[in-house]
Amino acid sequence: MAASSPPDLKTLRVDQVGSLLRPQTLKEAFARYSAGAIKEEELRKAQDDAIRDVIAKQEAHHLPVVVDGEFRRTSFMESFSVVAGVEEWQTGVKTYHQILARKDTNEATSHKGQDPILLNRKRVTAKLQLLRNGLLDDFRFAQALTDRTVKVTLISADRITQCFDSENSKSIYSTIDEFLADVVAVERRMIAQLVEAGCRYVGIDGPGYTAYVDPDSLAAMRARGEEPTANMARSIKADNEIIAGLPGVTFGIHICRGNRQSMWHREGTYDAIAEKLFNSLDHQRLLLEYDTERAGSFEALRFVPKDKIAVLGLITTKVGRVESVDELRRRIDEAARHLPIEQLAISPQCGFASSIGGNLLTEDEQFRKLDVMLETAAKVWG
Repeated sequence: MAASSPPDLKTLRVDQVGSLLRPQTLKEAFARYSAGAIKEEELRKAQDDAIRDVIAKQEAHHLPVVVDGEFRRTSFMESFSVVAGVEEWQTGVKTYHQILARKDTNEATSHKGQDPILLNRKRVTAKLQLLRNGLLDDFRFAQALTDRTVKVTLISADRITQCFDSENSKSIYSTIDEFLADVVAVERRMIAQLVEAGCRYVGIDGPGYTAYVDPDSLAAMRARGEEPTANMARSIKADNEIIAGLPGVTFGIHICRGNRQSMWHREGTYDAIAEKLFNSLDHQRLLLEYDTERAGSFEALRFVPKDKIAVLGLITTKVGRVESVDELRRRIDEAARHLPIEQLAISPQCGFASSIGGNLLTEDEQFRKLDVMLETAAKVWG
């Protein structure tokens, strides 16, 4: 099915980050494939079937922008895994989460947890080279199923750098800057191919930026002899280079504090980095986590420049309680004290399943949350 004209993302008042809860049948297919019980073709068919179903459901719920739910990935970070030189990275991503064929659960609270990828950084074994742009195949398959805009998500340069073991990779890259230059080149090629295929909305997952306000993360950087301010400036420059010179495409960047299986990994408000981050990033849509007090107040929104939309992640993906329209409207009113309502939008705070296990809520609760997002936007913006 041919894609229709994309919506005007400057006035689009709803959004979603990218990942959706995998159905139990898909989890089981991944588990069987991992155990060697089925072949890749059978896993692919299970993925195809699940993606067809989830896109049809998003259409039925009247979402203007749809995603494939990241149903071909075991983790949101796999968008960078089919790259030569990062074999250890690939292994780390695929074993990062235990692939559970479990039933959906619905527990009351989320909790703090460590992120194993960041605790166990990976070396590279050769110069980076894109082997296959899996995102291109994913986009073509999804867009053929719908006439709505398909959003594709890609991990940020900042997050990749934070996972990179520079000390044990010096025989390949003598400096982090050399490594980062090749990360930029690979990701630019991936996005350029997506754009050529007709993709008009690319989401960048940038959870690493909250490291620059999290006390433990800052202490770890300094213990490695790194300067956090310089690190952030380098990452902003790289993330901007990745999307430069691609007119007609809207880029969103998502900034959160961790989301694996309803856990959170970092703390700290946006205030200390907001002026630099919001004004320096070239992405048109800033998808900001705002579902708990960990994100702080909306005062940091005063630094959002006039040409950007701040997408308020007010709807939590970590637990099953469905927010009410009234409470969401109140929070949007609070945010509007610091940024004009014309520059605001609403979304879930993160994806619903950053890893294959998914967060602690059901598929029904997931879609009820998306429904209340749409209802709230209609009442606030018309």
